Amino acid sequence: MILRAARRWVVGLAIAVAGVSGTSAWGQLPYEGPPIDYLEAPVDDPVARLQRRLDRGEEGLGYDERLGYLPAVLEQLGVSETSQVLVFSKTSFQHTRISPRSPRALYFGDDAYVGWVRDGDVLEISAVDPQQGAVYYLLDQRRSARPTFERQTYDCLSCHASGRTQGVPGHLVRSVFAGPDGQPAYNAGTFVTDHTSPMEERWGGWYVTGTHGDQQHMGNVFVRDRRDPERLDTSAGANVTDLSGRFASSSYLTGHSDIVALMVLEHQTQMHNRITAAGYQARLALHHEAGINEALGRPAGSMSDSTRRRIEGPAEELLRYMLFVGEAELTSPVAGTSGFAEHFASTGRRDRRGRSLRDLDLETRLFRYPCSYLIHSEAFDALPLQVKDHVERRLHEVLTSADQAPEFDHLSPGDRRAILEILRDTRVDPPSG
Repeated sequence: MILRAARRWVVGLAIAVAGVSGTSAWGQLPYEGPPIDYLEAPVDDPVARLQRRLDRGEEGLGYDERLGYLPAVLEQLGVSETSQVLVFSKTSFQHTRISPRSPRALYFGDDAYVGWVRDGDVLEISAVDPQQGAVYYLLDQRRSARPTFERQTYDCLSCHASGRTQGVPGHLVRSVFAGPDGQPAYNAGTFVTDHTSPMEERWGGWYVTGTHGDQQHMGNVFVRDRRDPERLDTSAGANVTDLSGRFASSSYLTGHSDIVALMVLEHQTQMHNRITAAGYQARLALHHEAGINEALGRPAGSMSDSTRRRIEGPAEELLRYMLFVGEAELTSPVAGTSGFAEHFASTGRRDRRGRSLRDLDLETRLFRYPCSYLIHSEAFDALPLQVKDHVERRLHEVLTSADQAPEFDHLSPGDRRAILEILRDTRVDPPSG
């Protein structure tokens, strides 16, 4: 397989943050101090809320002798087992228990991600706090009278707060060149994938179940020659619908690693990161401006042009990603195996004509109406007013065709009209001029 020369090298990738002091060489925003206070500020994510209910005795977690707390945690967090995807590369801290014969299972909902390793000591959980972004937890898999989600910081942030996650504590889907033992060949580079990634770069080190025609990806196959790791027989991993024989699938909730779930997961992870990054940037810029205003004796709330640019730049990037600018085109239809597509679409808010931003296309693109469903999330609603105002004003300009910039040419007049109508019916504050 010949991969694009412009590989997405993730090590050392930095985000240029104009005017924000303290940004590290890894592209991290300065989130440990004010106004973010990531390590100290209280959080209100789905896991924190569940822990409070457990502490008050309002909820309990059932225990499964084979799966531990996994089924109960998924139920409490509203995560469907149809979202299961399986990664066999050794890219988790429980790497000694992960291999092609014992893949790590990941499950996700709109605001929570759960990782399970067979015979693992802990569940790995990431939840989205509306203010702070990704918050990481471990849950001991031993039966306990008082199960406790333990918040994690530095160990998780070493991988989950860098240019790969837009410089904020976040999430990512990583594609690697994995050997038969699951060990990545890092000398070949890796990819962080989202909806803009060509399929040929996706899912190295993952199992993938589903059909996708003549398109090929890196899933289901291994590096055979570490001296030439890019020489993958990707045809051997194409259009796999049954993983039996590759590992003991009966030990898992399902035997699937659904291709549609993987595609939605890729979009969602980087959408969450962009929401968090836009919020952090605005909070940092406003905090900096408040200090300058006080020092110069200017009225509180005064905003310079440079501060406005610092807020609007990340907000514009969020808008572009939300509207699927640069999405990689599907050249053949895609179909999953687990029922994820049907479940995912069934949970969407629908307009008066029955349309939803969760309606999938899967013929030439991921969604029928290319606007991220996470516009309905708590995280988006909690963005600083200056960010939301910019995004919603720009949405109105694009969707009413007042902005006809070439980057939005993938949105037909019918797409724009449908998205605007859906948003008007399903959002409390629909986009307006």
